[in-house]
Amino acid sequence: MTKIDNSHYLSNQPKNRTPSPELGKDEFLKILMTQLQHQDPLDPMDDKDFIAQMATFSQLEQTMNMASSMESLVQNQLVSPVIQYSHMIGKDVTYEHENDDKTKETITSRVESVSQKDGYAILELANGEKIYADSIIKAADASDEDSTETEDETDA
Repeated sequence: MTKIDNSHYLSNQPKNRTPSPELGKDEFLKILMTQLQHQDPLDPMDDKDFIAQMATFSQLEQTMNMASSMESLVQNQLVSPVIQYSHMIGKDVTYEHENDDKTKETITSRVESVSQKDGYAILELANGEKIYADSIIKAADASDEDSTETEDETDA
């Protein structure tokens, strides 16, 4: 004779449940199906009520899909270094450059474009150099004069 597993009895199931604060499309569909299963056959649900509930369900699903898409869009924009630093295009940036003889010079040049490498923003400058965005010492609105200038500084 086969033995019955007692763990499947309803009395052995957990009695405490934590209700969800959100009513999602799955919960809404379960409520709708329960209503249809338990409706009185002599007094069925009015067609207008049923159509209104289905329209509400469709609207709920579209809203949830739109919220998910918006969240994905925002996350992608926050992650992209190109978007984060695109406002630097047209600005004059100042950075330090170490020469071969270990002296440092401060260079100012206009940002022409922004690219990305290994998750880091790279600013492409009017003087032909490419620098990481985190190496900028100063950023300012572009001046009308020549976009590149160099000041020699010795390492003190």
